[in-house]
Amino acid sequence: MKVSGLDVHKDSIFCAICNGKKVEEVKEYPTFTHSIREMGVYLQKEGVKKIAMESTGIYWIPVWNILEEMGFILTLVNPYIIKQIPGRKSDVKDAQWIATLLHKGLLRGSLVPDKTIRQLRSYSRKYVRLQSDITRVFQEMERILEMCNIRITSLVSNNNSVSVKNIIEQIIQGNSSPEELACYVHGRILKAKGELVQLSLEGFIQEHHRFSLELAYEQYHLFQKQLLLVESKMEEICNAHYQEQMELLESIPGIKKQAAMQIIAETGADMTAFENSGKLTGWAGLRPKNDQSAGKMKSTSVTKGNKYLRRIMVQSAWAASRTKGSFYKSKFEQLCIRKSRKKALIAIARKLLTVTWHVLSEKKGYNKNILPTYNPEKIKHKIIYHQRELLKLESLGFSL
Repeated sequence: MKVSGLDVHKDSIFCAICNGKKVEEVKEYPTFTHSIREMGVYLQKEGVKKIAMESTGIYWIPVWNILEEMGFILTLVNPYIIKQIPGRKSDVKDAQWIATLLHKGLLRGSLVPDKTIRQLRSYSRKYVRLQSDITRVFQEMERILEMCNIRITSLVSNNNSVSVKNIIEQIIQGNSSPEELACYVHGRILKAKGELVQLSLEGFIQEHHRFSLELAYEQYHLFQKQLLLVESKMEEICNAHYQEQMELLESIPGIKKQAAMQIIAETGADMTAFENSGKLTGWAGLRPKNDQSAGKMKSTSVTKGNKYLRRIMVQSAWAASRTKGSFYKSKFEQLCIRKSRKKALIAIARKLLTVTWHVLSEKKGYNKNILPTYNPEKIKHKIIYHQRELLKLESLGFSL
């Protein structure tokens, strides 16, 4: 059986065919749609059914989409797994090496979900990028306000609050009076900060400051509009194809609608792709890596993985750790005793993703009756420790 290996670049594709005995002549094709179809016809004439290619940036995506339509069995491979010895590689040799490994069955393919999930993933990642753009625009507006010596952002909890947006709108319209601007600040802030509010709104505003603020504020409204459009597209797909999975995921503490949609987009909502929950947490980069030598553990840091899935799981873990009466809140507080809050948050994210695997694979909602568990032995040791510390204080002359 003949197989093919593709070495995909931005402007060229090197195509090699292996029949098990030798690798035939390597052909080079441009990356135009017509050329990719021409390559597909050539491979069909040669009797090739299986093709493997490296996941190089985004260049593999159009090649995959076109060849998938032509009926080939495709495998996407991590370049790290099949890279050759430095100094002894070329584009031609890369294509030949991929074809040889595919024929011998030595390649492990990456997860490439179906078309619906790929479409949802495209919207989901655009949503994440738009959120970053909105944050960047607000940081720019805060910088402009500070150039005007408007210090209201120092008195509010975050720079994208309603009070800050109201003040920006008034400055753009030409209003620069501290007394009038103070009327647009939330009453709670006025009551708590008093005259500091008016002092923070007394600035030196020039025309170019207003112009820069206006441009940035227009960008903010554009990104907000696009964010709502992208979210509606995500909801449309999830309501049509993944309603059951959405309900199951939203039963987990810390996971709401947007988080559930992003988890479905990244995992495909099909847990058969992962043998167990450990495979999923490792794929997301939330599991400690294996770095052991001579019986000693060198590092326990998390592995590299799907950064989009890891991001949303950490955000959900933060929400779950602040939910009153939640198992994850008590577990987070326990972990914070012996490790940093960031490491504890990663541990909670891994536990959430483990629960996600079980919920989606077993098709059962999260059991909300799970109560915080306390190890009696650990409680006993804590009591002994605190009693010992109290005795030390008494010996130093402190009366309790």
